[in-house]
Amino acid sequence: MARSEQLNDALVIPIPEDPGLILDSCRRLLGPNLYGPAPGAVGDCLVKGHDPAHVAALWRSRLSPILDALGLAGAGVRTRLFDGGASLFSPAPIDQLFTAAYAVEAAWYFTATGLLGQAQIPFDDLVAGLLRVSALERSPRLRSLAAEAARRGIDRLLDDDALTLGHGAGSATWATDQLPDAPDWDSLHDIPLALVTGTNGKTTTTRLIAAMGAAAGKVSGLSSTEFVKVGDEILDRGDYSGPAGARLLLRDKRLELGVLEVARGGILRRGLPVGRATVAVVTNVAADHLGQYGINTVPDLAQVKLSVHRALLPGGHLILNADDPFLVAAANLIDARPIWFSLNGGTPEIARARGLGLPCGWLEDGRIVLSDGTGITPLVAVSEVPLTLGGAARYNIENALAAALAARGLGLPDGAIRSVLRSFRSDPIDNPGRANEFSVNGARVFVDFAHNPHSIAAVTSALAALQAKRRFALISHAGDRSDADIRALTQGLFALKPDTVVVAEIAGYLRGRQPGEIPALIRAASRDCGLPDDQVLSATSPADGARQILERLEPGDLALLLVHAERAAIFEMLGSLAST
Repeated sequence: MARSEQLNDALVIPIPEDPGLILDSCRRLLGPNLYGPAPGAVGDCLVKGHDPAHVAALWRSRLSPILDALGLAGAGVRTRLFDGGASLFSPAPIDQLFTAAYAVEAAWYFTATGLLGQAQIPFDDLVAGLLRVSALERSPRLRSLAAEAARRGIDRLLDDDALTLGHGAGSATWATDQLPDAPDWDSLHDIPLALVTGTNGKTTTTRLIAAMGAAAGKVSGLSSTEFVKVGDEILDRGDYSGPAGARLLLRDKRLELGVLEVARGGILRRGLPVGRATVAVVTNVAADHLGQYGINTVPDLAQVKLSVHRALLPGGHLILNADDPFLVAAANLIDARPIWFSLNGGTPEIARARGLGLPCGWLEDGRIVLSDGTGITPLVAVSEVPLTLGGAARYNIENALAAALAARGLGLPDGAIRSVLRSFRSDPIDNPGRANEFSVNGARVFVDFAHNPHSIAAVTSALAALQAKRRFALISHAGDRSDADIRALTQGLFALKPDTVVVAEIAGYLRGRQPGEIPALIRAASRDCGLPDDQVLSATSPADGARQILERLEPGDLALLLVHAERAAIFEMLGSLAST
């Protein structure tokens, strides 16, 4: 049995089952995170009928003697209150993360049983179990290797069963039970590395930066929601926007420049996978996946996204969207000096950066303009950037600005940046699933994977600027969105001003909903937006919905297919009918 499996099952703490006091989650954070730069463990509780602040204070007070008994420093312990609950974080050495998670859980056990007036396991008995876990987990060699790497300015990646020092071409990986006494330190080093997060635009920005690295002659790679890729080789397909994708990418010894798409879920579940990135980008923040891990508001989410600044090496570049008020507000709460980008050169953050001689980027007279703090470079006209649809897709102007600033931060030349912006297209090759355009029977058909109100509104607003005789739209969604979310998604679709909407059921994504429930919500929201019932069609699946639209298209029409399932079948259908 692997040591990680032993540690997962090493101790059972009988947490009380009470609807008013719920330990919702307890997990290890392997790298920099929402709570600070150090790894550790965090628990989240949900509270009803009790004061969350009082419960959090008790929880923290119960943790202190446990940490003392385990010889773990109590400095850096943090509580975080949210509506209906609280989180408790305890930093820990990398060879005591399981132990720290059990300690947080044990502290909750004493908190909950005390509040409920239940009998308790004797403190010394529970601590004895924790000490056994600590002894099983302890690895002086792991800890010393990580410390020496940090002293030498070399990053480390950690998972349950392996340690990697360095990145890509400068990396070496060992099983945690076969760690070397003295690695070849001279062969280990980091590579230029960018982290990209945000609610929308992060995949496109990630792909742009990686393409700019390749254009500069680097063996460039990325991890993303779609795949992990090094050079022209896709290592694996799937959602790799978390730590597993980072490890798969950064352990490939061909890699000379890396770009990691970093999702909210990965940050909250396991922390950031690296601690020495060159560049970090936050594209924007909007309501999406709220209500998980105590992140209930957009300002909360902005703090999560800005955790990426804690993974920057000294002198690293934090690139932020100055047109996003949540990011502007959140940036004032962190100890970092951002590099701002904006669609308006008069934005206060851009004006301030230019006045102080700091790098920034903006849109001016239809051109993407960059400043290094001393000089200004009109990089490229927006009309030359295919991603922007002639300037209509303003969200992709933002993505282009973010990518260009990130590429500069990675040391890439303007020539490579400019050539990619002029050649990178919204097609299934360069940017699959992002406003991919096809021509079918003289009509323009766009396929997009947009899945939240912010992204749907962005793409529909861009396409609304295009001339069309009639407008068609396909929409469907998974059942794990609230009724309000489904209505907001549908309202965002109507920026397109569709004449016909096809609503598809996704049978494999009901997620607790009844068949027909999501289509009924979309149909009702479409009616509320002014579309008559006879112009809202039903489809048994996304592929069926796409087929219905394609059969109706005439020259001069425009169609938007919002696709979340059966993507391959829809692309194959379009490929047989269309030319991109």
